[in-house]
Amino acid sequence: MQKQLHSVIRYRSSIFTLSEDRVQIENGSVVTRSIVHHNGGSAILVRKEGRVLLVRQYRYALRQDLLEIPAGKIENGEDPSATALRELEEETGWSCRQLKPILTMCSTPGFCDEQIHIFEALDLCRPLQRRPMDDDECIELQWIPLQEACAMIRDGSITDAKTIIALQYAMLNEAQC
Repeated sequence: MQKQLHSVIRYRSSIFTLSEDRVQIENGSVVTRSIVHHNGGSAILVRKEGRVLLVRQYRYALRQDLLEIPAGKIENGEDPSATALRELEEETGWSCRQLKPILTMCSTPGFCDEQIHIFEALDLCRPLQRRPMDDDECIELQWIPLQEACAMIRDGSITDAKTIIALQYAMLNEAQC
């Protein structure tokens, strides 16, 4: 077990906080760990008639468009399932009558405490009133056959980890790949 000796916040933004921690590790050595603290996120697998709903959006950090399942950041105090429903409506215009938890993943545990909760939307429906997208979102919706999404993982067209995990879950449960 590692023991935190000291922690200093080095940076704080609306998305994450960066701390620098002095830690005593198992062999007794004292090391410095830089940790990104993030509220985490929720992501939603949406399936309908053998297809999955993906969103294409430009990711500035990578300087490219990515195909991803709908997802978003958990707000302070928000339940992950509430985040999933909110993001589903904002990004896709869809809602659902039931959310099925699939799993919680650690995105980059070597330096970040972010966890992403992946759900499956069951019993899709349209909300009475669509939530508007965030001002900084420019999203294109794409319904893609699950088999095609499987091929896109293999050929490197889909590289987002949460999306790959959700699609692999769908493929295993559809027994199509």
